[in-house]
Amino acid sequence: MTTRPRLTPAMADVRRAVRESLDSAIPDARARVTRDPSCGAPGGWVIPLDAPLVLVALSGGPDSLGLAAALAFEAAKCGVKAGAVIVDHALQPDSADVAERAAVTARSLGLSPVIIERVIVTESGAGPEADARDARFAAFERVARDSDALAVLLGHTRDDQAETVLLGLARGSGARSLAGMRGVSTRSSLLILRPLLDVPRATVAQSCADMDLDPWRDPHNSDSRYARVRVRNAVLPVLERELGPGVAEALARTASQLAVDADALDAIATNSLMVARRANALDVVTLAGLHPAVRGRVLTTWLRDSGCSELTSVHVDSVDQLITRWAGQQGVDVPGLRVIRRGALLIFSRLEIPTSRASTNETLV
Repeated sequence: MTTRPRLTPAMADVRRAVRESLDSAIPDARARVTRDPSCGAPGGWVIPLDAPLVLVALSGGPDSLGLAAALAFEAAKCGVKAGAVIVDHALQPDSADVAERAAVTARSLGLSPVIIERVIVTESGAGPEADARDARFAAFERVARDSDALAVLLGHTRDDQAETVLLGLARGSGARSLAGMRGVSTRSSLLILRPLLDVPRATVAQSCADMDLDPWRDPHNSDSRYARVRVRNAVLPVLERELGPGVAEALARTASQLAVDADALDAIATNSLMVARRANALDVVTLAGLHPAVRGRVLTTWLRDSGCSELTSVHVDSVDQLITRWAGQQGVDVPGLRVIRRGALLIFSRLEIPTSRASTNETLV
């Protein structure tokens, strides 16, 4: 008979975060759970055969491993089946061994299915971190589609959120970027859940230690060539030392507050875009009457919907001047498009030769 580890405060905090995330994102699942102490299942929880499947993105590191263990414990109570997806980026010589080790651990926790997905990270010019992230999320979507999974859970912690906010500040990003990562988001039709955004990284690591789990330590997480690693190992410790403890918590709290504001502005912008649309054009009079914070969001959405993927705040500001400072200028080039003003309309045309990629000094919006 397997002996469960004694519940510790760290384990309780991580499990609570997972439970609250699943209950919030998939509220109907728990309502279908029954309990039968004689069924032989842990806790006596019985879920329907057609219960939704959720997958934890497991690297084997302490954050994802702590999340995986908590998900395995809470899944039945929340009315879901729990599996794992392990993405092998093939960026290190022993990556296949690391992936298999994570898979063995996932199975020992009771997760099923456990799927290893090997990817090839291709260079796009956006940087190795962005390229790996794109490959990883594409793998999540493929695996979720093939396994009919409803959601993928990611192990980002409160510290990761603080790092994201600091990186956004360094780039001069707007409120949406400073709002950080979302606890619940979607990619295509796949739910992306980040249950641990309010849980400190140290707490998640302690939960692994309390369960005698042995996490893998990714050498990339100590490689100072990466901006996020420098923020983690150099910038945040200095802020904590000079400003006092609680900086990471304050930054994460700021992200939550900005997310609420950004959501409200995005909702207003969505309605304003519907009013301003004229087939493939936008009505300048309607745009001119909008608050700049709303108008910028309208233009950003319109340009992205029109096929401009490498959009920066410099591009949006240039297009905005066709509305607010128009003096008969011929138009503005943005990646893949030319935007012109024709009377009271903004109109775009596609460029045959793509413009160069945004400079690293420009601010992504």
